[in-house]
Amino acid sequence: MKNLHSRNFQITLLFLVIIGILALALSGSLSFVSGNFNNFLVSSQSWIYTRFVVIQEFFTVPRDVLALRQRNAELESELSRLQAQVVQLQNSVSQADALAALVNFSRSNPENSYTAATVIGRDPSPFLRYIIIDKGSNNGLRRGMPVVTEQGLVGRVDAVISSASRVQLVSDTSSSVNVRLEKAKQEAILTGNISGDLVLDLLPQNVTIEPGDLVLTSGLSGGFPANLIVGQILSIRKRDSDLFQQAIVQPVVDFSKLKIVLIITDFQPVDISPLVPTP
Repeated sequence: MKNLHSRNFQITLLFLVIIGILALALSGSLSFVSGNFNNFLVSSQSWIYTRFVVIQEFFTVPRDVLALRQRNAELESELSRLQAQVVQLQNSVSQADALAALVNFSRSNPENSYTAATVIGRDPSPFLRYIIIDKGSNNGLRRGMPVVTEQGLVGRVDAVISSASRVQLVSDTSSSVNVRLEKAKQEAILTGNISGDLVLDLLPQNVTIEPGDLVLTSGLSGGFPANLIVGQILSIRKRDSDLFQQAIVQPVVDFSKLKIVLIITDFQPVDISPLVPTP
């Protein structure tokens, strides 16, 4: 009986406590406690989350950095490969353009036969002006053959082996070309000098020349075909005390950018030196 009274008392007390909590909740008296409890839960979750992120980064960041470095190395390698391909494509386009220009030149000048050759070397001497091409006697090349591009005269074949040849540029100090001035209808001698310029000599004082006048091969002396463009007059030196006036000629060919040239293979140079009187 005593135990029964005790259990009834506990149930009654629990019931009263529940009713009291409900009454307080309905009256809003527990909102402060609920708010504090919610804040406590949010703060606890935030603290746990930040610690979890720190621990996660501690284990995952080194692996991510390694992966990023590896990926960066792969991208740099790919970039280098693509840059190399771009350079190759640019060179191919440039070579194709040069070949197309040479083909057009040969078609517009069908009176001659041509062999194309690639420039494979240059003379390192600052006093000589030579290039090396990849065609030689096996391709029918002979010493003295003129060398041109679509722009104009380059020089002449100076030495030949079976698979390569050396070309003396018109700007070489020992080069001498008989030329004529298109506008003035006057012949002269064009020579190279140590600075790489072309010098026009033996021009009479009474000949009128101007900057920009075109200089062509004359065909005299048998060294070159006639009417190949060589350059334009750049400046003039004329003094009353001299017998002749002198001019500097700018070549139409940029010798530093030569890649492909044409050799005129059906022109036979004529050596007239035994017929020229010596002083």
